[in-house]
Amino acid sequence: MTTEVSETADQKPKASSSSDQAEVLVSVKNLTKHFPIRKGVFRREVGAVKAVEGVSFDIHKGETLGLVGESGSGKSTTGRVLLQLDHATAGSATFEGQELTTMSERELRKLRPRMQMIFQDPHSSLNPRMTVSSIVGEPLKEHADLDAAGRQKRVEELLTLVGLQPAHANRYPHEFSGGQRQRIGVARAIAMNPDFVVCDEPIAALDVSIQAQVVNLLEKLQEELDLTYLFISHDLSMVRHIADRVAVMYLGHFVELAAVDELYDNPLHPYTQALNSAVPVPDPVIEATRKRIILEGDIPSPANPPSGCPFNTRCPQVEDRCREVNPEWREVTEGHWVACHVVEPKTQ
Repeated sequence: MTTEVSETADQKPKASSSSDQAEVLVSVKNLTKHFPIRKGVFRREVGAVKAVEGVSFDIHKGETLGLVGESGSGKSTTGRVLLQLDHATAGSATFEGQELTTMSERELRKLRPRMQMIFQDPHSSLNPRMTVSSIVGEPLKEHADLDAAGRQKRVEELLTLVGLQPAHANRYPHEFSGGQRQRIGVARAIAMNPDFVVCDEPIAALDVSIQAQVVNLLEKLQEELDLTYLFISHDLSMVRHIADRVAVMYLGHFVELAAVDELYDNPLHPYTQALNSAVPVPDPVIEATRKRIILEGDIPSPANPPSGCPFNTRCPQVEDRCREVNPEWREVTEGHWVACHVVEPKTQ
């Protein structure tokens, strides 16, 4: 039996613009991450994989920012750099006004309980030699002033919160299903009552029937614990259920950012339009007649990106200037940001 996303997901109020949001929790300016390419006996640097290239955005307290794009577009790297699991090559990332990119490891350690991550693969992200109690209790052991009895009580509370049986705390990860393992990962992420959680494709490795359950759990926890999410996914239909705003990423660049309904109903960038056209529509009449945009070719290598607009090699609306000049990231209408030469700002 297939489990569907609850009605509360559909009825969740969506943000219409950035001005409607609460205070900024995370702010990113021109964030860049290059991974060096080394060759030869002396491992000289001969190039770089430009995974993230000058992205700028804000995440407001209590909201969910969806981040979508093809595999290899830099989504996961963006999330990892935000949490300083990978260090930025350039740019700025702040959490409540505190600059993360220049913090020492000691300073970051004090902040880590407030910034957590849910990983994509619930199998490889859990230590198979540790019990569930040890996995979920590890952050408490590192950061909380609790004795063994206090930690065990907190672990049982967390397991109950994510829909697992406290009696199973002494079992090992291989004794659980994929969906249950992901719930263990969620319990570990919220153990220290964080403010900000990066959800790195948390449903990609799960069966379709389980995905909606995990999304509903994340929404429930967000409401109860006042969490702020960066939700990374390539599943546009699922992002529409959980996100307040959505950013679209291509080859390390942000190409569009808008409130969720605005982005799905009025996509402006040709890449966003192509992605939207691939999302199935539940109405068979519309599905049979609507036009799909088929992109030709493959995404270029981030080690050798094209000049000009990163999307120009596959864009159906490409112009000469697109091959020469990278378009400016600008707000074309209130709260709707696009990087495209073809899209002109609208007069209010």
